[in-house]
Amino acid sequence: MFSFRTTPLEDQLDKALLSGKVGCFCTQNCWDTYRGRYMYDLFRERGNLEVVFTPRDTELTPLTNHIACERDQLAGLNAVVVEIQDVGARYFNYTRDVFRLMTMLAELGDEAPAMYVVDHINPAGRFVEGSIPVGETEPFVPKVAHRHGLTLGELCNLYYSEIGARFPLHVISALATEANRQLLPWTIAPASDIPGMFTCYMYSGGGLWNNTTVTPAIGTARPYEYIGAPFIKTRSLTGVPAPEGVLLRTCSFTPAAGQYAGERCYGYQIMLLPGAEYHSLLHTLQLMRYFLERYSQFELSADFWRKLADPVLAEFLRGELSFQEAKEHVKAQEQKWIRKAKRYSLYEDLPLRMK
Repeated sequence: MFSFRTTPLEDQLDKALLSGKVGCFCTQNCWDTYRGRYMYDLFRERGNLEVVFTPRDTELTPLTNHIACERDQLAGLNAVVVEIQDVGARYFNYTRDVFRLMTMLAELGDEAPAMYVVDHINPAGRFVEGSIPVGETEPFVPKVAHRHGLTLGELCNLYYSEIGARFPLHVISALATEANRQLLPWTIAPASDIPGMFTCYMYSGGGLWNNTTVTPAIGTARPYEYIGAPFIKTRSLTGVPAPEGVLLRTCSFTPAAGQYAGERCYGYQIMLLPGAEYHSLLHTLQLMRYFLERYSQFELSADFWRKLADPVLAEFLRGELSFQEAKEHVKAQEQKWIRKAKRYSLYEDLPLRMK
């Protein structure tokens, strides 16, 4: 059973929410701006809050990136309320944690609690990038484009269908949530490595750097806007790929955490011109091929290929296809994904390609 609801969480009259045992699966983005409290405080005040699942450390601790939850912790609950801020790319860890939660609920069968998703606006917007995954992928990743253009509620609607789930799923519209009217969706950082306005535009491609020997400046104040490594040489920008609407600047940085913590890295800052439509995935792949052709120290891990999940784009990285061929492949894949995405959209504005 699936429902899409247009009134706020506190106005829902379901017995499971009013008097049942409630678990809350959330991040710091469940802040209620109107009442000055977190979503789980609603159930604490009602006296029926059973458990809260949140990231394992403080919200801006580097490398804090998962919400732990086990199936036996869900047994006996009547409802699980989910509220996180998705960031628009299919490999965002907290969203994958939500899909893992849904998989466990499906495995519980008739004993599963109902799931309620308090939806949020997608900070990366409705533009899409990339392809639907093929072959082996990371666990708990649905068949969506790299930058999917959907909200978390819409993603859950899709994943619910993909896994053939039967537990009740209810999505509460982002338009019914006061915070979505008062705050821009990146005001509260969705994760320690997604700190600001431009990060989500960089992440759909930039997230792939995490599985290479180049760091996207994790452990600095500007992750995914900066990329680099100790072995990169930045004497000149000549030949370094930069699409229209993008400026590159040579730079250096020293991460405080993660890969190359405490080491001086050299690389580039990606700067978007006002109004630019930035296809992060294609630009990232261009930069990776540039590095592969020049630096023996630049390596792609096995996890990288599972995250990319596209044999055609893998051919481009290996130098077997031209960039124009890769671009045409991505265009066709984006059109295919948009046709699929429309079936799960819950709002009037629909996913679309960049011009």
